[in-house]
Amino acid sequence: MNKIGFIGLGVMGAPMAGHLSKSGFQVSVFNRTYEKSSKWISKYKGSVCDSLSELGSSSEFIIVCVRNDQDVKNIINGKQGIIDSLKPGAIIIDHTTTSADLSKKMNELLSEIGCFYIDAPISGGQLGAESGTLSIMAGGDKKAFDASKKVLTSYSKFFKYMGSSGSGQLTKMVNQICIAGLIQALAEGINFSAKVGLNTADVMDVITKGAAQSWQMENRWKTMVDDKYDFGFAVDLMRKDLDIVLKQAKEINMELEITHLVNNYYKEIQELGGGSWDTSSLLKRLKKE
Repeated sequence: MNKIGFIGLGVMGAPMAGHLSKSGFQVSVFNRTYEKSSKWISKYKGSVCDSLSELGSSSEFIIVCVRNDQDVKNIINGKQGIIDSLKPGAIIIDHTTTSADLSKKMNELLSEIGCFYIDAPISGGQLGAESGTLSIMAGGDKKAFDASKKVLTSYSKFFKYMGSSGSGQLTKMVNQICIAGLIQALAEGINFSAKVGLNTADVMDVITKGAAQSWQMENRWKTMVDDKYDFGFAVDLMRKDLDIVLKQAKEINMELEITHLVNNYYKEIQELGGGSWDTSSLLKRLKKE
């Protein structure tokens, strides 16, 4: 199974598809706007499909990396969706962060025609996609997951099967809950350091060596201090993810106080015009106070 179709060539998808091409897979790509496909094919070996049906009929694996639930629905089962062109036994690996309910519905839909759906959200951001060091949490059919390992290896440093359909998305929700709290704490710490007159670079040099260390601290404190946010994982996407988390929590009658609070803080960032800023821009609203 060497023929791969890749749908969605954004800041994450384009380099991921590039790693597949470099790994020797026969890669066909499709993007809603052709300009991104054209840019990709100028850098990597592969082919560009003019339609989803063309991509589906020529691929054994289909990888999806788009924005939200509705995008995935449209790609798989929309008016010009991929479902009618899929080969029997085709495996769809969906790296989009969506609701767990969507994963279960897509899994049921595809299983009816002898195909497989793996919900496989990713963590590691744009840098992880570019360096091929993403972490992947997957749910769905175990045999289909095992058959996908060679594909996943090309752009990740770690992947793990989490259970039945939807389990990957539920794991990603845990990831986003933890990240939201970490970034807010980092923003408050940096702001506190400045207010009390410390040299923040020296502070970070010390605390990154101890128990406070995190990926966010290691990779974001310098750009936060420099007030640079025009990169990374967008606030708009984080709000989308946290809305999914809070909806899931409501369904199981669970309170996520910190997550709810930080989600509202991100809403303030959006109101400042920072929807495309990196999630570390939580410091921006503290400096505004």
